[in-house]
Formats: sequence, C-alpha cells, structure tokens
Amino acid sequence: MITTNPFDDDKLREECGIFGISGAETASAIVALGLHALQHRGQEAAGITSWDGHDFHTHRAMGHVAGNFDRDDVIRALPGDAACGHVRYSTTGETSLRNVQPLYAELSSGGFAVAHNGNISNAMKLRRELIRRGSIFQSTSDTEVIIHLVATSTYRTLLDKFIDALKQVEGAYSLIVMTPEGMIACRDPLGIRPLVMGKLGDSIIFASETVAFDVVGADYIRSIEPGELVIVTHDGQVRSHRPFGDVHPRPCIFEHVYFSRPDSIVDGSSVYSVRKAIGAQLAIENPVEADYVIPVPDSGVPAAIGYAQQSGIPFELGIIRSHYIGRTFIQPGDKVRHLGVKLKHNANRALIDGKRIVLIDDSIVRGTTSLKIVQMMREAGAAEVHMRIASPPTRHSCFYGVDTPERTKLLAHRLDVGGMQDFIHADSLSFISIDGLYKALGEAKRADIRPQYCDACFTGDYPTTLTDQDEAVVQNQLELLAERVV
Repeated sequence: MITTNPFDDDKLREECGIFGISGAETASAIVALGLHALQHRGQEAAGITSWDGHDFHTHRAMGHVAGNFDRDDVIRALPGDAACGHVRYSTTGETSLRNVQPLYAELSSGGFAVAHNGNISNAMKLRRELIRRGSIFQSTSDTEVIIHLVATSTYRTLLDKFIDALKQVEGAYSLIVMTPEGMIACRDPLGIRPLVMGKLGDSIIFASETVAFDVVGADYIRSIEPGELVIVTHDGQVRSHRPFGDVHPRPCIFEHVYFSRPDSIVDGSSVYSVRKAIGAQLAIENPVEADYVIPVPDSGVPAAIGYAQQSGIPFELGIIRSHYIGRTFIQPGDKVRHLGVKLKHNANRALIDGKRIVLIDDSIVRGTTSLKIVQMMREAGAAEVHMRIASPPTRHSCFYGVDTPERTKLLAHRLDVGGMQDFIHADSLSFISIDGLYKALGEAKRADIRPQYCDACFTGDYPTTLTDQDEAVVQNQLELLAERVV
C-alpha cells in the first residue's frame, strides 16, 4: 500500500492534539467532538479517558476518531463529568496501541491519566535513570516518563510531585492531566506547543486549538500562558500556578504557517489572517509577472489569497482536490502508482494551458511534492511555473513534537535555492525571508538575541538543550571512529 495523498506526505506533521473538559454530564461525547476538530493534528490513533467520580475509564484505538468514537456503546462505556482525549501522530515511540494516549497509571495518590502534545527532548536519558531505579515502562512513548517522575517524586502533594516532574524534563509539552483531585492543564515554560482554555456553560475546556471550541459550541477564554498550570477541581474551582519563574516565551512559528487550522486563533492571532499577511509579504519580497496565482491545496490557500491581493494577479484554483478518496489503496505496479497521484489532486487543464502561473505552498520539505506539482502543471500546458513558498527554507529538524525527516533528507539542507529550483524543475523559486515572516506576524523583524518564536526548523536556533539528540550525535561519532580504527 502507498498513500493516495502524495502532497500531504511531504509535509511536516504535528505530533498530536489534546482536548479536555471538566464539569459536563456528557464529557466523553464532547471530547469526541472536540477530537474530530483536531483530527488534522494526528491521524494515527485516538483515545479518551473519563472519570465518573470513583473510577477512570479508557478507550484507545488505532485510526481516526470517526469509526472509533462515534458509536453509542463506546461513549456509554466512558461515563463521568470529566474526560480528556488525544489524537496522535507519533514522533517518538512505535506505532502501536500501547503508545496511544491518554496514558493511565495507578499512583499512590490514585489514578493518573495524561494526554501530551510535544516532545520531551531528554526522555531517553530520564528513562534510563528511572529504569535503573526500578521503574517498569509499559510503552515506548516519551510521555510515560512524566508519569514515572510523578510516581517517584519525594514531594508530598500530587501538585508538588507534578511540578517536580516537569522541572526535570526538557523540550516542549502541552499537557492535560486527570486525577481524582481534578484536571490540570499546563504548557512548557517557553510555550512551544499551543494550549487554550474555553467555557461551555459551567464547564471548563482545554484544547490544542480554538477550532475545537467552535465545534462543541464553547466560548474561547484565553491561551494558557507559557509555564502556567491551570487546575480545575471537580467542584468547579479554577486556580492558576506559575512555578517556573519568568522565561522568554518561544511559541512554535510553524503553527501559524501550517499546523493549525486556518479558522483557529493561536496566541491571540487569527491563523487565517496571519497566513494572508504572509502571502502578501511574500509578494512584496518575491514578485513575478504571471497570469494566475494558484494555491497548492489546501494549506496554501490563505497565503495565495494574500499574494494575489498584494500583487494584483488573479487568484484561481488551478489544482482541484478530491476529498472523497481513502487514505490508502492497493498498488499493483509502478504505472498505476503514478496514476494514483491524480486521484487526490488534478490540474485544472482548461485554466492552466498556455498560462504563466505562480504556485503558492507553505513549505518544501523533501522536495518530492513540489517536483510532482510542477510536473503536473507542465503536463497541463503551463507556459511558465513559478513557485513561491510561504516560509523560509526548512534546513533543520524539529525536536519539539513535529515529525521531521533527518536533516540530510531536507532539500534545503542539501541544496541552495538555485539547486532546489533545478531539482523541482521550476522556472523560478523563492521563499519568504525570516524577517518577512516575523513582519507578517506583527513583529518588525526577527530579534537576533531574543527571537519571539521558536523558528529552529528555519534557523537552527533551538531554544532548549537537546540532551538525547546530543548524546545520539556523540554515540554516532564514536561508532564511526571505531569503524575507521577497525
């Protein structure tokens, strides 16, 4: 089998989405609806854990939310007025049911369920230390490290144990935790991964994106601040804790470029409006004479609208996407495999034939997608094909909860822009500058000393230490040295 979504397969992938609600009679059903809205953040697996006042109940399954959580018998088996859920696309840990979240454990204080968006960049080191001290792991997920750190903490209260655990981890995390005492939502001190709070009647809701509130009819209250813990007790009291002190936030800039749905609000900004502004800035920096501006569906649409409005070149749908094709199908040979590409996307030949076109996409990762798109436009009769990318070149891997190819597989790491243009066979290729991207986000430019966002995938400026990655690099160098000696 291969994917029938060749454009999306060459995208960076967010690890997951989380959703939780406290104080609702139909908590698990509301969580299921919220997870539907967050499905774009992870299509590999989904899970929900509920609390009925006495016991925790969990259902986890491989695949999409639809088909697993739209059955009455599944929701009835998840009773209670508090629940949290998770959709997953793995960046750490194997693809198996034991890694599907929420993860659950019985601690000395009672049940403990956790849903995590992000990546713990020192998880392997912590895991080795915990195993030496006697911990027994049931999964290969980095999230389980948090559970063991809480379980082995010498602090007295559960909240203090949890804070103690968080102070030992590096990297990025937004967490929703359920305990017999209530629900905790928290965000790492740099706020790399998003988390928002809303209200549905008297119920408090947390989610990765505000679009999940829209789906369930909830009101958006605010973002959880970087380094903030919000506790909701089962009697409805809400408390905020900030145990990490003052740290300069660095939220992920790629949430605005690609990850979040355009109808979401991320850190107070409309994603749709930001992407249009990115497209407009891209047109200012990289103009070209052409007949049409054409988006690569669906993620390139808002930036293409902004580019067209700024440049005065008409916006047109030159690539038509079918939304009725399943994700995989049997491929009997190379010829049919090539034809299968057009099941998902097809060129609007009558529009494109003989025209000079500007293709707008959000990013170039391996370059295979851009190559296919340019080829598709050539075959449809385009006179010229110019590509404009609504982000700077992706030259570095992400270690904060985004599934990124190894750095050597990133096209922008291997080639300069001219080489990339030759690789995809475009008449021209240009990217928005890093300062232009910041300008579209409302900043004058990227600050060299204190950048406002995590933009490591573009700049290589990682805002935290990368313990596991550094150890892996050293180990690899030692192995290469040993091979040379032999």
